[in-house]
Amino acid sequence: MSRVNTVLGPIPTEELGFVAVHEHIGYGMPGSELDSRWWKTPEERYEQTVPKLRAFHEYGGGTFVDATGICNGRDVDHYKSLSAKTGVHIVACTGFVGGDTALPFFARASVDYLTRQFIHEITVGIGDTGSRAGVIKVGVSRGGRMTDLDKRIYRAAARAALSTGVPVLTHLAIDAETAIAIFGEEGLPLDRVLFGHADDGVNAEKTRDTWIAEQGGRVGFDTFGYETELEDPPFWARPRKERLDHFLRFIDQHLDKALASADANCSPLGWPGVKGHTVNYIFKDLIPDLRTAGVDEATITRLFVDNPAEFLTIQN
Repeated sequence: MSRVNTVLGPIPTEELGFVAVHEHIGYGMPGSELDSRWWKTPEERYEQTVPKLRAFHEYGGGTFVDATGICNGRDVDHYKSLSAKTGVHIVACTGFVGGDTALPFFARASVDYLTRQFIHEITVGIGDTGSRAGVIKVGVSRGGRMTDLDKRIYRAAARAALSTGVPVLTHLAIDAETAIAIFGEEGLPLDRVLFGHADDGVNAEKTRDTWIAEQGGRVGFDTFGYETELEDPPFWARPRKERLDHFLRFIDQHLDKALASADANCSPLGWPGVKGHTVNYIFKDLIPDLRTAGVDEATITRLFVDNPAEFLTIQN
């Protein structure tokens, strides 16, 4: 039986339903819990998050993939409570958003150590929660080129993915040549990798999205909603129509390789977040935009149900 690890236990792949494949319950940089202005109590985080996940479920959302890595505020007991409360399946990840978010203990770690860490969290559980990770997160550090630590993390992720069958999800799709070389050396098929943030306003021009797809990789257009039209847009924002047109061009050629999401924070940790941006942008704005552009329901189902199910299914 095909299955996916969620925080409340493995579920059959067909139960995933509509998937938001790159989101955050709460994301913060290491040490952000010491920020007295922006850090929130568990009660405040819960109060902010439950309505957003309930709305996601009411819109038809089935599964929320939390892409918050080790050292960035990952809280699996919190996720378990939220999942039970709202009926939304939550998939937690192991791995790191990027080497520059890894605390020194992990930054000094070998590939073998990191591999064992990832495998343990996938097959045994994260901490003492009993919940197993369903995806491995890796990323390119700030600066646009993979650091030595990034490369060790990517190599460890490839080995852990091969050992356990779970997929790899990346932060940024820049420096993809280096990543693809590492995955190739380790023997990881590229359809087990989702190269993320191909659409963000900072890196879109540096991302060889069609080339990645031609090599066999999956491509994430997963910063929908971060628009220059916002009252106070973040630096990675992009004009709404420009991003949509980019996505439409890509799915016209590589629908089977495309996944989409909003990369929103339900309750940001240690920073104010982006006002008004939630996972439900997918339902309130993106899907209506796609329909207006002439995208049919079968294609929408492919993007948010079929492609994520193929990607997330444990392959062993």
